[in-house]
Amino acid sequence: MPHEPEPRPVTPTRIIPAGTPLPARPPEPGEVPPWRTPPPPAAPQPKPDPPPTPGPIEVHVTLAPVPIPEPARWARLWDRIATWRMAGALLAALTPWAGGESPVGLWSHTVHQARTEAGIGAAYVIAGVAIGAAWALDRHTGRAVPRFLLVTASLGALGVLHWWDPILMLTGVDL
Repeated sequence: MPHEPEPRPVTPTRIIPAGTPLPARPPEPGEVPPWRTPPPPAAPQPKPDPPPTPGPIEVHVTLAPVPIPEPARWARLWDRIATWRMAGALLAALTPWAGGESPVGLWSHTVHQARTEAGIGAAYVIAGVAIGAAWALDRHTGRAVPRFLLVTASLGALGVLHWWDPILMLTGVDL
């Protein structure tokens, strides 16, 4: 017995109301079937505005000042450090002009001697007080000589250091 195809559901493509005679032919594409009620007439479209008459064009520009952002902390610090005073202070502090020694070398020798004779703690206190005093003087005056003293005290304070100090501080073991 041959296999019969499954019946498909009927989908009406047009519904003709009861009592209406059947049309003689199918409607043409785009043609409205006679059994449908015609759509209501379209509302009248408003007339488009006439194009504007040519004339001068005015453009108004308003410029508002843009606030300049505050520079970052490191930028301000760099602007404060990298000045002609700093360059002059470094040159004066590192140039050997005091009896063949630089002021940094003299201060470094002084705090190293304080370490040897007065003790490690006393040498660190002397170097720290000198840096603090020079920093305060430089901060309040803004002159070249206090900057020279600050550079000399800061770089010369390295003479108080010994390579064994971090080990001594961490372990307490002395040489």
